[in-house]
Amino acid sequence: MKQKVLFLCTGNSCRSQMAEGWLKHLGGERFDVYSAGIVAHGKNPRAIAVMKAAGVDISGQESEQLDPAVLNELDLLVTVCGNADETCPAVPTSCEKQHWPFDDPAKATGREGKIMAEFCRVRDQIRSRIEKFVNE
Repeated sequence: MKQKVLFLCTGNSCRSQMAEGWLKHLGGERFDVYSAGIVAHGKNPRAIAVMKAAGVDISGQESEQLDPAVLNELDLLVTVCGNADETCPAVPTSCEKQHWPFDDPAKATGREGKIMAEFCRVRDQIRSRIEKFVNE
């Protein structure tokens, strides 16, 4: 039976999208993977670009707002930012909750190269955490 995992972020535009993509890519058939936001901001084009550069296409994923009813169907809820961790609705006892905080690359400023470097750094951090999770 597949483990149902949801990655939750503030806007479901960067970090949770990348985490969903990495777990689908690295976890294979072992997981049903989703992502959502406290609100839905739409996908960040830079997140799509850096994931594509790493060989993972997240362009078909949706940016969705969390439906609290979904929590009853999950095995694991992972918050990837402090705001999502603090504002997440109550999780049923049947669902494990973990917090994996990552910096928000969308807050990076400066020249485009510097911003993209930040997106790549966070992308790689998320990949490392997902690899650890898959191998546990």
